[in-house]
Amino acid sequence: MMLRVSKIKLGFPLLTQRLASFEARKKSVIEKAAVDGELRVFIVAGEVSGDNIGSRLMCSLKKLSPLPLRFHGVGGSMMCKQGLTSLFPMEDLAVMGLWELLPHLYKFRVKLKETIDAAAMFKPHVVVTVDSKGFSFRLLKQLRARYNQQHLENSAVHFHYVAPSFWAWKGGESRLGGLSEFVDHLFCILPNEESVCREHGVEATFVGHPLLEDINLVRTCKPQESKLEGLSKYSLPSEDSTVISVLPGSRLQEVERMLPIFSKAMKLLKDPFPNLVTLIHVASNSQVDHYIGKSLRQWPVPAILVPSGSTQLKYDAFGVSQAALCTSGTVAVELQLACLPSLVAYRAHFLTELFIRYKAKIPYISLPNILLDSPIIPEALFRACNPSNLALILEGLLLDEEMRGKQVVAAEKLARLLHPSESGMSSKLVHYSDLDSHRYTPSNLAASTILSYAKR
Repeated sequence: MMLRVSKIKLGFPLLTQRLASFEARKKSVIEKAAVDGELRVFIVAGEVSGDNIGSRLMCSLKKLSPLPLRFHGVGGSMMCKQGLTSLFPMEDLAVMGLWELLPHLYKFRVKLKETIDAAAMFKPHVVVTVDSKGFSFRLLKQLRARYNQQHLENSAVHFHYVAPSFWAWKGGESRLGGLSEFVDHLFCILPNEESVCREHGVEATFVGHPLLEDINLVRTCKPQESKLEGLSKYSLPSEDSTVISVLPGSRLQEVERMLPIFSKAMKLLKDPFPNLVTLIHVASNSQVDHYIGKSLRQWPVPAILVPSGSTQLKYDAFGVSQAALCTSGTVAVELQLACLPSLVAYRAHFLTELFIRYKAKIPYISLPNILLDSPIIPEALFRACNPSNLALILEGLLLDEEMRGKQVVAAEKLARLLHPSESGMSSKLVHYSDLDSHRYTPSNLAASTILSYAKR
């Protein structure tokens, strides 16, 4: 079942005025959709961070569009709350790495064909893929090939949200040129990506990092009393507990690899911190949820599970923690913006690790360190990601005020880098409704770009 979201906004007269200028210029997405009386959006996300971005984009599209919307595609629980019925569980696409993908290759191809066929039957005005470039780019490329075979004049406009990390790999920029053949517009979440993409012939907009939408929930970077607030239904064993947030990842594959290492590290910390408590953050992934639940039987210190689904609850957990241990990913940015001193860890298949060592052109793996060009957050990568090393670094992080202070000070600078410049930003926000559509958020800017986009 595909949910129809019926919202004709008060801004519809403005749309009528725009329709009068059809002959003068190319039609925008919303003008083409007006002919059908609805805007059909096929949207695909392959992992938890993409589900979060996709759900916010869907919410903004519903607020800004003067036409009813229909969504179809692939997503997780957050996108489903916005009106998507996923073709199949999003977790089927959540595989990271080169050699890690091989056992799943057949299923990956089956899901790709299923998605392409579903998109073709849906006849969307817009196709949006979010991150997961391995699946996303194959989908967009094969859809564009199908349009060309069928000689479709009014084919769907293709948007991809989150630019590939070309800046991290040797020869990465040289691969951008081919994107314009199947991606009409790219939404960049990091500074400087837009200009580089445009230099290589790819239309792009820097919309800002999605985590900026959580900024109102991020605690101020000042010492506070430990309060449970949203965690009030839980209780810590004692007032002088040492609390560490543990974030093992969002994909089953990485959680299976990282959680046992994290467990052994916590065991080594029991002696120096006898009142140690861990808050284990569980991603919105049923497989991960089940695995972590089973692993608690052997967990060496008291643990509280922090379920997904509530941004406030997550930041409340950060607020009562003295430090965090996380698997490399978007969460490193969340922890930095929350001013929580943290350690980033990463392990992969040994062949994937060799590939990264050979192809990577930057010395860091966590985004805050990359953007600030400084090892603000300690990283334990590959062979250095072992229990004894993790325990040693975490002990220092808990006791060394100077190390902690550097991370807190860097948070404000990072937030500024992740935000687009004010100049010209408001002009990119299209006002189709009587709602507060002019308020900047990354998803509002992306949704506004989609609605007003006219294919060249």
